[in-house]
Amino acid sequence: MSRLLELMDQMTSVLNDLKRVLDAEQAQLSAGFVNGVALQRITEEKSSLLATLDYLEQLRRMEQRPRHAAANDDPVELRWQTIKKKTRYLNDLNTHNGWLLEGQLERNKDALEVLRPHQEPGLYGSDGQTATPNRSGKKFSV
Repeated sequence: MSRLLELMDQMTSVLNDLKRVLDAEQAQLSAGFVNGVALQRITEEKSSLLATLDYLEQLRRMEQRPRHAAANDDPVELRWQTIKKKTRYLNDLNTHNGWLLEGQLERNKDALEVLRPHQEPGLYGSDGQTATPNRSGKKFSV
């Protein structure tokens, strides 16, 4: 098998992994409660796969340059069409996940706005410690 076909097969494999990651991301963003740690891991894995895909694409371009005249080989063309189709689908899925994330952020913002009037001012200081040591006004001696 030619180096170009191997690279294209590797790209297809990475795209399949990316689909799995985007599905996991969508499940997290569609759930009633988002697990921030899991979403962070998913984001890191997605970034890693995209970097790998970019690297493989650079190698593919270098490998395909000398073969430009033979770019219409059936195996190469079939793989390329598969890669393009998967890439378009994953782009749409990623866009959809972005919309889900925006919705989740909006719901979080709305929840904070509902809670804000019920917040006790001065309960904690900027250092995270209780701002008033004794709220009842009584002094305790030890």
